[in-house]
Amino acid sequence: MWLAAPSRRVQFSRVNMASGFDAVVGVVKMALLGLGALVVLACLLDWAVRTRRVSPFSRMARFARARIDPLMTPVERVIVRAGGVPSSAPLWMIVGYALLGILLVSALNLLGGLLAQVAYVAHAPRALPILLASWAFSLLRLSLLVRVISSWLPISPYSGWVRWSYILTEWMVAPLRKLIPTLGPIDITPIIAWLLLSLLQSLLGIP
Repeated sequence: MWLAAPSRRVQFSRVNMASGFDAVVGVVKMALLGLGALVVLACLLDWAVRTRRVSPFSRMARFARARIDPLMTPVERVIVRAGGVPSSAPLWMIVGYALLGILLVSALNLLGGLLAQVAYVAHAPRALPILLASWAFSLLRLSLLVRVISSWLPISPYSGWVRWSYILTEWMVAPLRKLIPTLGPIDITPIIAWLLLSLLQSLLGIP
């Protein structure tokens, strides 16, 4: 009986940890949703002022120029450097916030999964090699994703922000590039590498 009690306590602690983390993720999602609604309203107002759909002499226009425009300045600089139109800064701000929210929620879900896996390995140490292999596949897929997204943006592949993704994936992409031609300016070899990784992971039975 004294052996069963610690086991139950471990199981209860794992359940409490998982439910607590899920609650935190739920709060973050609600906060992002509420803040997102405010961001969308502010950006739409600023866009309407910039495109003269709202009178530049109205109270809303003065509020937008005084309160919202300063927040748009960094986004506007990036757009102008990329050859875009400054008036589209509010719309790109909405897109950027949506991507940031998706990445944040995805990161929290990933962290929750990692915590659950660590708790499981602590209870069953023999599963450690499979866990490490699963992490390796996840890291490679993340590297491919970062590599693809960075190729759409004015970011140098030698930048410290994305260079690690090229280092981790070039050994997969380079041989494929010799076999698979590009579709115009589009290099599909990272996508092929992603599919091959997923297939290999499935064949090996690694979750």
